[in-house]
Amino acid sequence: MPRHHSPAKEPTHPAPPLVWYRRRVPWLAIAISLLVLITAAFVVPPVRDAATFASVGEASLELSAGYLSIAPASNVLDTLTLLTIGQHIAVLLWALAIYAIVRGWRARRRQTTIARESISALVFLACIVVVYAVMALVPRPMAQLVASDPTVVIADFHSHTQYSHDGRSGWSEDKVREWHRSAGYDFAYITDHATYEGAERGIAANPGQAGEGTMLLQGLEAIYKGEHVNILNAGRRYQGLTSPDLKTVDPQSLALASLIPATTPVVIETVPANLDRVPASTGQGSPGVSAIEIVDGSPRGLTQGRRDHARIVHLADSLNLALVTGSDNHGYGRAAPGWTMLRIPDWRGMETDSLMRVVEQILRVGRHDATRTVERRIANGTNPAALAFAAPLIVWRMMTTLSPDERVMWLIWTWVIVIVARVIRGYRARRAAPA
Repeated sequence: MPRHHSPAKEPTHPAPPLVWYRRRVPWLAIAISLLVLITAAFVVPPVRDAATFASVGEASLELSAGYLSIAPASNVLDTLTLLTIGQHIAVLLWALAIYAIVRGWRARRRQTTIARESISALVFLACIVVVYAVMALVPRPMAQLVASDPTVVIADFHSHTQYSHDGRSGWSEDKVREWHRSAGYDFAYITDHATYEGAERGIAANPGQAGEGTMLLQGLEAIYKGEHVNILNAGRRYQGLTSPDLKTVDPQSLALASLIPATTPVVIETVPANLDRVPASTGQGSPGVSAIEIVDGSPRGLTQGRRDHARIVHLADSLNLALVTGSDNHGYGRAAPGWTMLRIPDWRGMETDSLMRVVEQILRVGRHDATRTVERRIANGTNPAALAFAAPLIVWRMMTTLSPDERVMWLIWTWVIVIVARVIRGYRARRAAPA
């Protein structure tokens, strides 16, 4: 009988040495390390004057040991927290484009299936959701602004608690105080919508004197001539400035309360705003807005604040308005977008009501010269070109603001991950090898 020969199998050859070498090189880790080292030659301060973009000599950003220990995560999450709406969209589009390119390149090199690619896409989208959830909800160490001048007090003029209709559930006055303390604020105004409960609860638990801990002060966010404004000390020193539901400012009541220049209520224009309709006060004893936010920490506020920065500064100059910052924090994120510095020589030792009256007087009289505002430095992203290249610009700006300690931690984490991954891969290879 004829003998049948099975077809000979093609011999398998190991990958060429050059291909094997390329696969073994941790290219991503090398790229990150080079970026960390190269950007060290282009360092800029992580904070700057929010109005002039100049350096801030009397304050600096300090990082705790906890913040530094997870520096790469801290830096990335802080940066994401402080992006504008357009930047968030652009970064997500960049992430999707990079993912598609990587998966397409891998598909050309090895066989794949629709099921495998579907699972990979779902995992990728889940990772994005997890990152944003961690950014918004998970407690973590915060970067803190510290003033070198003991006469300087650091303030936030716009924050919320769970008692506001748009506050995060469980965002109590104690958590608000801890958030502000961690960010370096000496005091913060609780400006909830249509309620004083959060502010009053916070005041009841204030330290006995200013300087002994972060103090919470009272305000109210309401509508005045179609604009959202914050009224300082609205329900404590002043009565009847708003409608009974605390949602709308009564212009006549505000005018009557402003007849005496020394007690004119301080009203702050919040951002986002219609800058054509700012109801500015024309001077002491005149009702209206006497300050405007140059930084507002909500995504919409950050968007307009950066887009209309020059216009806001011009309004403050022309209308003699004090510039202030507001975290506009509703219980999400662990990064402060900006701080307001005021000079009050004897602020330490003041009680709550005394401090509120002094702050109001400084803003009422000093107006444009009353404050200095500070902001975190983030890549600008309001014009089409900046949005088109959002991801590389944002990464570059983040890396150029790193301190030497942060750079060291970036290098340590990068190469520790490489080493751990190699060890795990080697262990699996040994277990899979035949005995």
